[in-house]
Amino acid sequence: MALYEHTFLARQDLSAQQVEALVEQYKAVIESLGGTVGRVENWGLKSLTYRINKNRKAHYTLMDISAPAAAIQELERQERLSEDVLRFLTVRVEAHEEGPSAMMQKRDDREREGRFGDRPRFGDRDRGPRRPREQAEGAAE
Repeated sequence: MALYEHTFLARQDLSAQQVEALVEQYKAVIESLGGTVGRVENWGLKSLTYRINKNRKAHYTLMDISAPAAAIQELERQERLSEDVLRFLTVRVEAHEEGPSAMMQKRDDREREGRFGDRPRFGDRDRGPRRPREQAEGAAE
């Protein structure tokens, strides 16, 4: 069976319990067609870059799936029919990632500062000694 990462966006006015019910419904679809669902991550309510069907936010959910192609096609068909799902994306992968996904990893601001904080900014570099104004004007003539 092929391995997939499936992410879907649910409407902002759904509660967390309703999003969990959607996940359980889609798990049942996958399992009824011979697949299995591994890790399920709820990324929470996040702002969208642009409005989708008058929604400014959406509940993001990631599912790791091991299933035949027919199960994925049925899952996507049901999501297309659902008014609660705004968008979805299924990507075939070689192997599922271990541990939390990039969205769930906590980044430390100090780590980021250590990477870029020691690099001089654009206006901070040393330009060397400056010539006196008389020499600069004399060279231009």
